[in-house]
Amino acid sequence: MTVIIRRPPRARPHRPVWEEPPTRIGQALKATLLTLLVLGVLFPLWVVLVTSLSSRQAIADAGGLVVVPKGIDTSAYATIFAGGAVTRALWISTLVTVCGTAIALTVTVLAAYGLSRPGTVGHRWLLAYFLIPFLVYPPLVPRYLVVTGLGLKDTIWALVLPSAISVFNLVVVRGFFQGIPQELLDSARIDGASDFRTLGRIVLPLSRAVIAVVGLFYAVSYWNVWFDALLFIDRNDMYPIQRVLQSYLLAGQAPHTSGAASGVTMPPTEAIKMAVVVLTVAPIVAVYPFIQRHFIKGVLIGAVKG
Repeated sequence: MTVIIRRPPRARPHRPVWEEPPTRIGQALKATLLTLLVLGVLFPLWVVLVTSLSSRQAIADAGGLVVVPKGIDTSAYATIFAGGAVTRALWISTLVTVCGTAIALTVTVLAAYGLSRPGTVGHRWLLAYFLIPFLVYPPLVPRYLVVTGLGLKDTIWALVLPSAISVFNLVVVRGFFQGIPQELLDSARIDGASDFRTLGRIVLPLSRAVIAVVGLFYAVSYWNVWFDALLFIDRNDMYPIQRVLQSYLLAGQAPHTSGAASGVTMPPTEAIKMAVVVLTVAPIVAVYPFIQRHFIKGVLIGAVKG
């Protein structure tokens, strides 16, 4: 007689809910939610772009902002570029962004590398010194007095140097540098490499993701500088693009009125405002796709790893 012995079924290992495979309903809900979020982000941008390219009649028919385009009219862009204020402001903002990002990245990387090495003299006290402004933001009056006392007012350095380092970015880069294996740095030191050579040949190539993310943060911050320009810049020819955008939005029309004085029909006010908004947003939107790969990797730095 043959005896068949059946093994009891193995108990399925208990897994958290988020590790279970998604159901069809869950996938449909996720797709619907993501679609709504994307539309919620793209719809205002679409309205701004379409309104900036709309004619006076199309804006009048829509009662303000245009959703469905009815032809293309670039007179708003021609008007804001004709005065020269926007072109000069774009140049000032580009110069501030490039110089500020380069200086801020250099200072942040050097400070983070020095503070990440346990053998650095006084690194604990220096780290505490950097963290004090992060916890207690300096008041505006001392900041204004320092900038004016150094003779930086009405110069681009008034927009660059006060924001030359972000303690948050410094802490992020320092934490990433501390995660680099110490054996690599020790091997470089044994081979006779200096600290700067170790930083340039070993640390920086391994830190492209975090450098790209921090560089993007600095670039966006410098491009969107407005409050510092309001405090430290009084000359119209030194206004960045954000300050010019404020002037357009508050004035309700282009600052120059030579076209109106000569009898030329001016574009609608809404089109001019939206055209300046497009020129303000377009550079950052154009740069982001080139560093998206590093950005996705960099934002996960410090996340919980399983």
